[in-house]
Amino acid sequence: MPHPQTSLIRKILDFSLVGQIVIGLIAGILLALLFPGAAVVADFFGKIFVQALKSAAPIVVFVLVLASIASHKPGHQTHIRPVLLLYLIGTLAAALVAVVASFLFPSTLTLATAGKDVAAPGNIVDVLQSLALSVVDNPVNALANANYIGILAWAIGLGFAMRHVSGTTKTMLDEFAAAVSGIVGFVIRFAPLGVFGLVGSTLAASGFDALLGYLHLLAVLVGCMLLVALVVNPLIVFWKIRRNPYPLVFTCLRESAITAFFTRSSAANIPVNMRLAERLGLHEDTYSIAIPLGATINMAGAAITITVLTMAAVNTLGITVDIPTALLLSVVASIAAAGVSGVAGGSLLLIPLACSLFGIPADVSMQVVAVGFIIGVVQDSVETALNSSTDVLFTATACIALGDVEPSAEIKV
Repeated sequence: MPHPQTSLIRKILDFSLVGQIVIGLIAGILLALLFPGAAVVADFFGKIFVQALKSAAPIVVFVLVLASIASHKPGHQTHIRPVLLLYLIGTLAAALVAVVASFLFPSTLTLATAGKDVAAPGNIVDVLQSLALSVVDNPVNALANANYIGILAWAIGLGFAMRHVSGTTKTMLDEFAAAVSGIVGFVIRFAPLGVFGLVGSTLAASGFDALLGYLHLLAVLVGCMLLVALVVNPLIVFWKIRRNPYPLVFTCLRESAITAFFTRSSAANIPVNMRLAERLGLHEDTYSIAIPLGATINMAGAAITITVLTMAAVNTLGITVDIPTALLLSVVASIAAAGVSGVAGGSLLLIPLACSLFGIPADVSMQVVAVGFIIGVVQDSVETALNSSTDVLFTATACIALGDVEPSAEIKV
């Protein structure tokens, strides 16, 4: 007969990652309440998790962006150009909404490292000069020192240079990217333990005001995503089709967003979006390319997550951000969002790239990533719901605007 404790552990391991993170969150709160003196043990687990993320993130950004660009099939751009334009506009608009919300409702975080040695950039000229120097950094040095701007620049450059290599090489790159994603997935499986350590140690040291700060941050994130889904996206759709956008918007939210919310994977939701596109009468040659591509590059929710959490780090460290720098952050967040890893919580790993704009060191930015995992139980589900439903929404919008809809299956929603 199995030991009761063993049975309990097995039941916990049978839970989904979301369920395990919830358990870790509750356990961390209980530890801080009942045994605050044990916070040093919890802090150890939190530090291990943050260090693992810090180690994996640079190579993840480099390999995934490189493989994505190198494996792109030429000839698809012109066929789906209107859809790609909508993806770009939607993602950038989402990042701008996040910047405005971060100014109106600024969030601050309780971090282990105060970051007092961080030098704030004086203005947009300082930011651009630092950006230019980061771009031309040695690639080995960029990977070793987590210079995400340099990593991104080399990944893009090598990706375009390798677009004409043999199919065998591209297959190897794809398999390497899948292997790296697998390692990241393995690290993220320890998120419940990391969340337990971070919550327990933070609450024991700083009290429950830190938890209220997390709730404020979560409210800003979810509020931005709802605003984009219910206001910004409908405005973009209306601009293209010149008719009431809400029947189509609500259909995409009902048919796509709900399933994506629970699967927490845009890639896993592709079949759902394909069936919806077929039912809406969209042209197969368009949606068969646009929807899988959108699951990779159309990341409005990820842009919001990257922007809001980066601004929270900036506010926490007391860095003053002017309007031009904020606009530059929107662009960087939009570009970074297109390189989000396919694993759950993948957008969080791009936060250090955006933080590097402001000279925020990796030690601090990775703590922000860890905070993202704490609120990720809700944040990642809402983010994925917005990302995936927008794929089919913008594909349908482009098809309607171009008349690329089956006459016998006029969209009726």
